[in-house]
Amino acid sequence: MELQRLEENIKYKFKNKQLLKKALTHSSYAFENKVESNEKLEFLGDSILEFISSKYLYENFPKLKEGEMTKVRATIVCEKSLYEIAKKHNFSDFLYVGKSELQNHGNTRQAIMADSVEAVIAAIYFDSGIEEAEKFIIENLKEPALIASQNVGQKDYKTVLQEKLQIHGDVKIFYEIIKEEGPDHDKNFTAEVSCNGKILAQGEGKTKKAAEMEAARKAIQKI
Repeated sequence: MELQRLEENIKYKFKNKQLLKKALTHSSYAFENKVESNEKLEFLGDSILEFISSKYLYENFPKLKEGEMTKVRATIVCEKSLYEIAKKHNFSDFLYVGKSELQNHGNTRQAIMADSVEAVIAAIYFDSGIEEAEKFIIENLKEPALIASQNVGQKDYKTVLQEKLQIHGDVKIFYEIIKEEGPDHDKNFTAEVSCNGKILAQGEGKTKKAAEMEAARKAIQKI
């Protein structure tokens, strides 16, 4: 596997390549090949992730109350959020999974990909220390943290739009990414929201979720 490509994706070059390989080794592959899996790295990475994300929220969102910080942190370190990070950096191309797991597309499973992100965090920590691990975490979570902080304590725009449109009965609301521009590290997405086939609004954002949120916000304004 060309792990150098993954290093380029995550903007970190390992001194100890075996650490990275271990971080990408699922238990199914480890069992078949009698090597160590990434489970222990994942365990440590989970704790590092929680600490660094908590520190980041504390330092950068002073207006958030303790309960609000807890909600934001839960949003940005959940399995779905970590899966998005893994997808962004194409982790599935580099994961070591067992033969049966691979046949079932285990390398693209949300849980496996999310766990590998936590393992890579721990591997970076062992390779270079907490500062480099912190760089990786913040680079990948700063935008989700901003979005989550803006919606904490209130319903997000997509939920509000759905409630408004369904007030008189069920309707079919559909979001579609209609444009994707820019290099991988600086993408810009355009989303379109429609209701029962009728286009309501378009929105732009640095992530697909952000673009959909903006489209929903604009649709609410029009209603």
